[in-house]
Amino acid sequence: MLPFLNIFGAAIAFPPLVILAGLWIGATLADKHAPKDRFAPEAIFNLIFVAFAAYIIGGRLGYAAQNPSAFSQDPISLVSRNFGLFDPLSSAALALIAALIFGQRKQFTLLPTLDALTPAFAVFMLALPLANFASGNAFGAPSQLPWAVELWGMARHPVQLYEAIGAGLIVWLVWPGKQETTMDGITFFQFLAYSALARLIFEAFRGSSPVLLLDLRAAQIVAWIILAGSLWGIYKLKQSYPSP
Repeated sequence: MLPFLNIFGAAIAFPPLVILAGLWIGATLADKHAPKDRFAPEAIFNLIFVAFAAYIIGGRLGYAAQNPSAFSQDPISLVSRNFGLFDPLSSAALALIAALIFGQRKQFTLLPTLDALTPAFAVFMLALPLANFASGNAFGAPSQLPWAVELWGMARHPVQLYEAIGAGLIVWLVWPGKQETTMDGITFFQFLAYSALARLIFEAFRGSSPVLLLDLRAAQIVAWIILAGSLWGIYKLKQSYPSP
C-alpha cells in the first residue's frame, strides 16, 4: 500500500494522482483515436475535461449546500484539499449536465460519442483499482493463498489487482481497431458488458461489501442489471442494422 508520496518533505496523496493519471491518459488516447470525420481535434479531450471540472466543482458545492455550517465561518475551505468534503451525487449530476451541454453545443450524436469515449472509460477503470490498492480501499476477503497481501491485520485477496488485470484485458478488447463492426454504440455496450461481467466475478473476492439475498452482493445485483441491459442494447443495435 502506498497512500502517500513524500516529495521534498511534503506528503502527497498518491491514489488521487493515479486517478488523475488514468483520466489524462484515457482522455488523450480517446481523443487521438476518435474518428476524424466525426470529431474535431481535441473535441473528446475537451469534453472529458469539462465533465471532470464540473464533477469536482459540483461535488464540493453539493456538500456545501448540504452542510452550510461547515463553510460559513471559513469560506476559503471550499477549495480545501480535504476529499471528504465532497458529495458524489451532486458531482455526478453536474458532470452529466455539463457533458450534455458541451456535446449539444458541439452537435455530438450520442452513440458515436459514447464509442469515442470508451477508451477513456476503459483506462479509467484500470486506474481505479490501482488507486484502491494504493490506498487500501475496496479490500479483499481473508485468504491463505501464497499471493495474499497483509492488510488491516490479516492476509487478504489482492482483489484490487485482480480487478486491474481484468480491466487491462477489457482495455485490450475494446481498443480502437479491435472491433470489426461499424455499428455505432456496439463498442460502448461491449465495454459495459465486459465490465459488468468482471464485477460479477471479482466482487466475490471482496471483503468490504455487504452480502444480501442468496449470497449476492449489492454490486453484483447492479452488475447483473447492467450486463442484461448492455446485451439487450447490443441485440437491438444489431437488429436495427440491415444484414450484409
